Amino acid sequence: MSNNNIIPMLYYSKEQIAGITRLEQECSQSDSFYINAGIEHLAKAGGDHGILCYQDNQIIGLLSWYTSDGSIANINALVHPQHRRQGVFRSLLERAAEDMKPQGIQFLCFRFPQGSQGGLAAAQSLGAVFNRSEYLMTLNPMKINSPVSTDLSLFPARPEDFEFMVACSSAAFGDSEAWTRKYFTRTNEPGRVTYIVWMNHCRAGLIRFNDLNEHTAIIHDFCIVPSHQGKGLGQNVLILAVELLLQKAYQHIRLSVVTDNERALNLYRNVGFEVKVEHQYYMSSL
Repeated sequence: MSNNNIIPMLYYSKEQIAGITRLEQECSQSDSFYINAGIEHLAKAGGDHGILCYQDNQIIGLLSWYTSDGSIANINALVHPQHRRQGVFRSLLERAAEDMKPQGIQFLCFRFPQGSQGGLAAAQSLGAVFNRSEYLMTLNPMKINSPVSTDLSLFPARPEDFEFMVACSSAAFGDSEAWTRKYFTRTNEPGRVTYIVWMNHCRAGLIRFNDLNEHTAIIHDFCIVPSHQGKGLGQNVLILAVELLLQKAYQHIRLSVVTDNERALNLYRNVGFEVKVEHQYYMSSL
């Protein structure tokens, strides 16, 4: 590693973004499946943290990370095919850990595409264990259905909706209210907006959008209060959300779902989302 230079990424550097794009393309071509470096998360202020590895002025490695709860660092990494098994990934992780430890990070969550033998080997070499698999799904605008209910509406969340958000999300996803409260507080940022689902003048759920850039939005934290589940409400809410995003001129709308959540998977497919890639997640301690 003596000839390599490891430095933090500058989100406003067009040169670095171009180098990451080349790395992404070369890795995808070599591995014969789509690899996403998450450039849209890196190329903006307040986005993911990025660490780069250079050799001879060429980017040969990238490690990006972010945390939603202050405890778990979600990690995405790429290493050029010609420089694998040479300690690049481990050196990137060691440098990133210098930034993670002062922030109180305790656990690492590694993400890599299904079928990535290099990613699996790297995670297992660090003692990481399998946590879950998720599908990344993208919207096909040609398959969108029309909502069947007119009793629903979406309104931006107000400060007085915060405790409802905590209670609804905690009940739907099974996380503690303390963790959920911290999560919503940490992810309250300009590029992320929360909408409350209203039905017959009562709050019935919530859905959030993450504005990555002017072209791309991610739907997440979508949940319905337990008393309203199983009534077809979710599909109508999701259709309304998609229509709202399309009115805002987003060209790419996507979301993620755990692969064994058949109920949610069928819901998203019925609305017009299609599986693009499967990701594996492995966990270890820092």
